[in-house]
Amino acid sequence: MENSKENIYETDALVSQYCEFQYGNEYLGIENFAKVCARKASAYSAMTPQRRALDLGCATGRASFELAKVFEHVTGIDYSQAFIDVAQKIQRDGCIAYTQNGEGAIKQRKEVCLESLGLSGLEEKIEFVQGDACNLMPDIGEYDLVMATNLIDRLYEPQLFVNNIHTRIKDEGYLVLTSPYTWMEEYTAKEFWIGGYYDAKGNEVSTLEGLKAILNEYFDLVEVEDVPFVIRETPRKYQYTLSQMSVWKRKQR
Repeated sequence: MENSKENIYETDALVSQYCEFQYGNEYLGIENFAKVCARKASAYSAMTPQRRALDLGCATGRASFELAKVFEHVTGIDYSQAFIDVAQKIQRDGCIAYTQNGEGAIKQRKEVCLESLGLSGLEEKIEFVQGDACNLMPDIGEYDLVMATNLIDRLYEPQLFVNNIHTRIKDEGYLVLTSPYTWMEEYTAKEFWIGGYYDAKGNEVSTLEGLKAILNEYFDLVEVEDVPFVIRETPRKYQYTLSQMSVWKRKQR
């Protein structure tokens, strides 16, 4: 998750919130988002080789572990070093401890472990790296699956990512994008928004339309669906969001 300004994703409060979001309890009857996204991405790519997967915007790493149930190797990349530190710690130690907000100044300590989540024994299949989705390292190669969850509307220049991601995906491999499309100028200058604006003729441009305009040269759109997620803020305050998942299959070169 990228931002050229001060990055809120480096704060202790956000790191703890994402630890709970990715490894903690499920709330309001909504299944764990990282788990659902990884399961759906794995299912879409089931008829193709499942050797290498790239989890972009991996945050604290839950989806990377879920993908490693199926893929031989998974690379998890996030712009936030604090998130990557957590992912590497739970990969190394098998557990992570964090605090949750209670009422007012009250805090609760919580610990989660890979074993209790059915994710132990996968650690050697995963590599967590701090990186920039708009400027991916040239030596990472190609992948059978690239999954970018809730990422594009937090990139400083998302076109750099979307215009070049085909170079990271093998023929007939899959690109899975999720986003609630909450475009905000504090993260992305409006001139770089992929959708969520009016064009010169006054027509609405949705983000899915913007993605199609860029990706259709190299991908076929396979499926579009909404995937809900819930983020706990306090015992009585939650964020409920619908993220749109679009699934793209890389064309033959």
